[in-house]
Amino acid sequence: MKKTKRKIFETSMKLFSEKGYEATSIEEITATVGVAKGTLYYHFSSKEEIFNFLVEEGMKLLKNSIEIKTSKCDTTIEKLKAIVLIQLKGIKKYENVLTIVMSQVWGNEPRNVLCKEKVIEYIKVIQNIVQEGFQKGDIKLCDAEVLACEIFSLTCSTLIYRRKTEEFDIPKLQQEYEETLLNKLEIRKD
Repeated sequence: MKKTKRKIFETSMKLFSEKGYEATSIEEITATVGVAKGTLYYHFSSKEEIFNFLVEEGMKLLKNSIEIKTSKCDTTIEKLKAIVLIQLKGIKKYENVLTIVMSQVWGNEPRNVLCKEKVIEYIKVIQNIVQEGFQKGDIKLCDAEVLACEIFSLTCSTLIYRRKTEEFDIPKLQQEYEETLLNKLEIRKD
């Protein structure tokens, strides 16, 4: 990505996250970046296109992270633990993108529909891993879609937790989530 486009991308992400989509104007984005409107429109045709690019790229990064990390795991529990860790690290690294996506999931405007679609695609990746775990006999049977949504909900609840506390200890949170959710799924083969 070109330097100017990246700056527009990062600035828009920060403003959308802090102020919301509606309250952020093209004028504010260009003023913060320090470019003319024409320069912004050279890279993006509209505020909606910037938003769509942010959501598409942000969710693709998370999905790709899951696919890469889980391909190196042997068991379903290891894969689910890797997903939890990716989500926790993602909150720290991509907090603005996740805030934007989660703030726009509700409603029927095109950007709301896009966010819902991307979240559902992400959850589907987790759901497929859960279903594979059932087939391998790695984890207890349950509703795969519900479990995948629960695992994704860790991102949502942790995002709220992150906003209310200065302490964000990833290993501690990972351990907590593993003990309260994932360890109960494992089928012990003793």
